[in-house]
Amino acid sequence: MKSQGLIRSVTKSAIAAGMLATAAFSAPAYAGPTLDKINQRGAIKVGVGTTPGFFAPDSSGKWQGFFIDYGRALSIAVFGNPDKVEFTNSSPQQRLPALQSGEFDVLLSGVTVTITRAFKLGFHFGPTIFYDGQGILVRKDLGVTKAADLDGATIGAQSGTTGELNVADFFRKTGKKFTPVTIEDTGQFIAALESGRVDAITQDSSDLVGKRTQLKKPDDYIVLPERLSKEPLAPAVAGGDDRWLEIVNWTVNATIQAEEWGITSKNVDEFLKSEDPAIQRFLGVDPALGEAIGLDPKWAYNIIKAVGNYGEIFDRHLKPLGWDRGYNRLWTDGGLLYSPPFR
Repeated sequence: MKSQGLIRSVTKSAIAAGMLATAAFSAPAYAGPTLDKINQRGAIKVGVGTTPGFFAPDSSGKWQGFFIDYGRALSIAVFGNPDKVEFTNSSPQQRLPALQSGEFDVLLSGVTVTITRAFKLGFHFGPTIFYDGQGILVRKDLGVTKAADLDGATIGAQSGTTGELNVADFFRKTGKKFTPVTIEDTGQFIAALESGRVDAITQDSSDLVGKRTQLKKPDDYIVLPERLSKEPLAPAVAGGDDRWLEIVNWTVNATIQAEEWGITSKNVDEFLKSEDPAIQRFLGVDPALGEAIGLDPKWAYNIIKAVGNYGEIFDRHLKPLGWDRGYNRLWTDGGLLYSPPFR
């Protein structure tokens, strides 16, 4: 039989060990090199593209678009301010090397998640923000209604994208032939189609819908119905900074979770009165979650108040272009968007 003194000693040791384990578990991860640079410069550097609806400067030069709002949401998560972010247009050829070299903190330029980019290039990806697929934009006067009708056609693909391999795979599988034209200059992509240099151009359908609006006579062109590939578009960050990756992850998740709960930029203040403990944690009414992860307890509230939930962001920028939600609906509505629990 153990002595009472020994029992008290063992009990105290167990309690102390438990307290240390709890402290270690709840302490926020240390900032890594990317997050350190962001905090030192006081702004997040974001690489973007130039596709109407997704990212484009307005008449005053201010960036607007679906992906732009996620850049502002990240700025809110880190700084509590939507404007501490710098957007820079980067071509498909430049964007991945620029991320590797540290020129950008995150790419929000419609980057497709692929295994080689993860393993070979060392990139980490946040949650898929937009489920896309590669399409083909053609002149209507060709009289084609499906991609297989383009046997013998000349098709332009932009270098530095997954489009080159995908279109080659498609024609190989269908037993058809085509003449590929690789186009380096983003500005020449549309010009090649309008000038007749190519019969069609291929790229993510989201990009083609935007490019169609930039044509002189958009009604003379059509995006064919097939999707040649899966193109899950997600934020990309360089490896080596787990905390920065998690901030990116949960910033995206916050907009999805808010839509699932019906929380919008217009009614978010009403939800502050909710008695649901999960919503209280999410909006920072109960500050325990924010304190545990080392963020402002109101970070999710501030994001939704400023940029809205996923549906609001989609409707603001993409719905006017004729986009249907499709796979980008919530999982509760037959789509693929699903947020892990905020707890």
